[in-house]
Amino acid sequence: MIVTRSWLNEWIDLKGISTDDLCKTFNSIGLEVDSVATYDIPKKIIFGRVVECEKHPDADKLNVCKVDIGTSVRQIVCGASNVRVGLDVVVATIGAVMPGGLVIKPVKLRGVESEGMICSATEIGLQDCQDGILEIDSSIGKYSLGQEISKSPIFSDDVIEIELTANRGDCLSIRGVARDLSAAYDRPLKTHKVNESDNKKGIGRLLNLSHDRDLDVNLSYRAIELKNLSLPFIIKLRLAQIDDTRDTDIDSMMLYTTHTSGVILRAYNYSFFTKENDIMAKVELGEDENDFACIVGNEEKASTVGVIQNDASKVTYDEGTVILEASYIPPDIISKKMSLSKVESCPAFYRTSRGSEPELCGGISLCLDILESSSDSSVFSGSIDFGKSHKDTLISLKKQEIDEIIGANIKKVTINKILKNLGFNISKSSSDNFVVSVPQYRHDIVNKQDIIEEIVRLVGIDNIPAKPFIFTEENKLKDDYFDYKKRTIFRHRCANNGFFESVHFVFDERKVLEGFGFDTVEEELELLNPIVNTLDTLRTTLMSGLLKAASNNVKAGYNQVKLFEVGSVFNAKREESLKIAMLFSGDKESQSLLNSGKPAKIDFGLFSQKISDIIGEFELKEYETSHSLSHIYQSAEVIVDGESIGELFRVHPNVEKSYDLEATYLCELDFDKIPYGLKTAKNSSKYQASNRDLSIIMPKDMNFDKLKSVINENATKELINFYPVDRYTDESLGDNVSLSIRFILQSDEKTLEEDDITSAMDAILDSLTNELGIGLRE
Repeated sequence: MIVTRSWLNEWIDLKGISTDDLCKTFNSIGLEVDSVATYDIPKKIIFGRVVECEKHPDADKLNVCKVDIGTSVRQIVCGASNVRVGLDVVVATIGAVMPGGLVIKPVKLRGVESEGMICSATEIGLQDCQDGILEIDSSIGKYSLGQEISKSPIFSDDVIEIELTANRGDCLSIRGVARDLSAAYDRPLKTHKVNESDNKKGIGRLLNLSHDRDLDVNLSYRAIELKNLSLPFIIKLRLAQIDDTRDTDIDSMMLYTTHTSGVILRAYNYSFFTKENDIMAKVELGEDENDFACIVGNEEKASTVGVIQNDASKVTYDEGTVILEASYIPPDIISKKMSLSKVESCPAFYRTSRGSEPELCGGISLCLDILESSSDSSVFSGSIDFGKSHKDTLISLKKQEIDEIIGANIKKVTINKILKNLGFNISKSSSDNFVVSVPQYRHDIVNKQDIIEEIVRLVGIDNIPAKPFIFTEENKLKDDYFDYKKRTIFRHRCANNGFFESVHFVFDERKVLEGFGFDTVEEELELLNPIVNTLDTLRTTLMSGLLKAASNNVKAGYNQVKLFEVGSVFNAKREESLKIAMLFSGDKESQSLLNSGKPAKIDFGLFSQKISDIIGEFELKEYETSHSLSHIYQSAEVIVDGESIGELFRVHPNVEKSYDLEATYLCELDFDKIPYGLKTAKNSSKYQASNRDLSIIMPKDMNFDKLKSVINENATKELINFYPVDRYTDESLGDNVSLSIRFILQSDEKTLEEDDITSAMDAILDSLTNELGIGLRE
C-alpha cells in the first residue's frame, strides 16, 4: 500500500508530526514501512505562466514562449507539444541545478535566446505523470507565480510504501490508513461532506435496477452527465506515485477515488443498458454460471461484481451520461467462490478479496464531488441501492481480562479512545465490562483476543511496563512435554534404523488423493486460497508425500530409499491427528562382496522387522485397505495389545511403476496409539525355558487367528510364547498345508520335566482336534 504525506493530510491533520515520527508510528502499530521516498526539488525552480507562444522561426518543433515568473517575463524556447498560452508551468530559472546535474544557463537555440527551461515531471525528479511539460492547476492548492515549487506540500511530499498483512484489507486505502493513525495519535478523522442541490434531476428518471433473488452483495448506483472532464494534475501525479494508471480519464478517476476511500467503484456506459428509442437504463442483478453476482444489460453481462468489468460496458467517451457503481462483497464469500471457479479477474479483485470499504455512499459521493469540480458535468440527484442490512459482531470482554492478557493496567479512557477512533462502537454493561460492536470493514476481528491485540498495537508494546518473572515451584513436565519427548524418541529410532526424515507441507493435491481412493476434506471446509494448484487441500495421509519423495530420490540415482515422516493429517471433517509413516524401497542392503554386488530387494518380512525395531512388538492381521496404493495380496493390519493402530503393505505394482520405483513397502500408524510410557518390571523365571515344535496339518484357507485363539484359551500357564516358523505344502497334502509352530514353555517354580512338557503339548493338541478338527502331520 502506497501513501503520501499530503494525501494522508487530507484525512487527518499531521501538523507537528515529522515523516520520521510517522514511519515509527506505522511500524509500532503493525503497518510495517517498506520504503520512504522524499522529493528534493532544487532551488530556483518556480511556478510560471505562458503568456505568449509562437512558432520558432527556424525550427518546426520548437516554440518561443514568453513566461510570466512573477517578477518579470522571460523568453524561453520550448519543444513540448502541449505548451500553450495561459498554461501554468514549472520553470527552471537561470542558475538552477537540475536533479541530473544540468545547470540552467542563458542559451541560444537556433538563433533565439532562451532564459530558462519549462520542465516536465521527470526533469525535476517526479514520477512520469503526463506527456510533455507539467500542466499545473488549482488541484495542488494555492500558489503564486514566481514561488519556488519546493514550498508547495505537493512538491515537497514524502511517498511511503507500507507492507500490509493479508487480513488488513481495511488499510488498503488512504482513509483506512488515516483511521489507524487517528487511533494512534488520538486525532479526529476528517470527513468529506457533499452538498446536493435540490433542483437536480433524479436518477429514477433514467435508471432502473431489478433482481430476482437476494445476493450477498451491496450496491449503490449514481449517475452523472459528463462534460469537459479534465483530469486534475494532483490525480495524475498521485496515480503515478502509486504506479497505477488507466486508459481513460473516467477510469483514472475511479481508481483514484478507490485508492482514497477504499470503496470499489466502476463507471458504466449508459447506452449499454438502454434499448433504441428508450431513455431508461435497465440494470439487472443476477448470478452467472459460476454463482458470482453479475450485472447484466440487454441480456449481456456488464461485469462480475467485485471481480472484473467487460470492455463493452466501459466508458470510452468524454461527454454523455455515465452510470457509477459502488460495490461491496464480504471477502470470505468472494474468496471461496474464486477458489472454486478460478475465473478471470482484474486488479480490483485484490481489494474485494481482502476486504474493501463497505460505506458505499461516502466513496461514490466523493467521486462525484471530484468529477463535478474537475469538469462542467452535472450530477443526477439520489441513488439506487441494493443490499442487506449488516448486523455488527458483538464481543463482550472485561477490563480484568484485558489487563491480565496484556500484563499491564490500561486505563478505561485509553481503551475507549483507541476503539472508538478505530471505528468500534462501545457500550458498557457495567463499570468494568465492555460490549464492543465490530464494524463491517474489520472482518479480521472475531474474538476478544483480537480486540486486545488492537489495544496492544495502539498502546505500543514498548509502552507496556516490563515486569519481573515470578518463579513458582510447580511441575513443568506437562502433557506437551511428553508428547514432544515421544515424538523425538521415535524419530531417533527411525534414524537409528537407517530411515531418513522427510518433511512436507500439510497440504496435498486433492486430485491425487481422490485418485488413490483416500478420503478428502469436505468441500465446504476446503482451503479458500491455496498457495499453488498442486497443494489445494489438507492432506489426509502421509504416504502420498513419501512416495513422491522416494521417486525423486530414485531419479537422483539412489538404489535404496528409506524414509519416514511424523506429521499432522486431517479427516473429512478437518479434524487433525498425528501419524507416523515409514517407506522402504529398492535394495534391502548395500552392494557388497557378500552379495556379489547384487543385493536382493526389500521383502515383506524384513520390512515388518524394521517396523518392529522402531515401535516394538506387534501382530499382523490379514487386511484389505480402503485405498488403491496397496498390493492386494501383501497388506496387513498392525495390531498392538489387541488394538488396530495402522496398516503395513507393499505398494501396488502399478503404483510402483507410475513412480519409477522398485519393490516398495509402506507403513502408516496412528502415532498416539503407539505404546509409550513407563516400563513396568515383571517377574522373570530363573529356570530354563524349553522349546517344542509341532507340525500341524490344517486347511489352506484357515486363518492363523483361529489357531491362535484356540491355543490361548486352552494353554497351560507354562506356555509363555508361540509363533509359526515354517509353512510347507505339496501335492500329497491336497487342500491342506503343514504349519510348524514353535512353543516356548517355562515355569516360575521349577525346571520343566518331560512329562510337564508333554502334558502341556497334549492339552494344546486335544483342543485343536476337538475345536478345529486338525492335528499333527504324520
